[in-house]
Amino acid sequence: MEHVREELERLITRGGYGYAAISRLLGRNPSYIQQFIKRGSPRNLDEKDRKTLASFFGVDEQRLGGPAQTPMDGMIEVPVLNIDASAGFGALASNETSYTRFGFDEKWLRRLTGAKSASLSIVSVLGDSMEPTLSDGDEVLVDASDHGARLRDGIYVLRSDDALVVKRIALKPGARQITISSDNPAYPSWNDVDRGEVDVIGRVIWFGRAL
Repeated sequence: MEHVREELERLITRGGYGYAAISRLLGRNPSYIQQFIKRGSPRNLDEKDRKTLASFFGVDEQRLGGPAQTPMDGMIEVPVLNIDASAGFGALASNETSYTRFGFDEKWLRRLTGAKSASLSIVSVLGDSMEPTLSDGDEVLVDASDHGARLRDGIYVLRSDDALVVKRIALKPGARQITISSDNPAYPSWNDVDRGEVDVIGRVIWFGRAL
């Protein structure tokens, strides 16, 4: 388990994150990750925490003490999370667990994204604030490794308090400010937001829709 602590510290340091920020990502007290790495408490990462960390850092769970995720028969399985990402007023995000998995052809997925499979997940869109681009009930593929320094113009899943929302982000050239907006003009936009204050879960890179 010592190698897991060392690997997690490398990932945190490489990304420029603090222990407290990663603890908050897990919904834990601010000292949780520091105690795990420095004091060995708890002895093992909780399975849910391990999955969240692997997805956030875009690494295989095996590097954090879990089973390796490998393609099966040319397919890559992506977890469908048991949450909604609201395109409206915010969906509670307290139960971020996988209830099923969706299989993508490996070659097709690699044409879409170079992201590692561990960083990908699928969530449902709730609400109409991203109409006409995204509709209520759409399934969106989210790349959790696309945030932080990689942030650029596009549609992202954001965490707001205990809710997840889907919004469009536009970067202000040469500055740390961003605009957070909805594609539906009936909803408000937020201008000149400090990007460091925005908890970005990941970039929306594909969606599916029932007809």
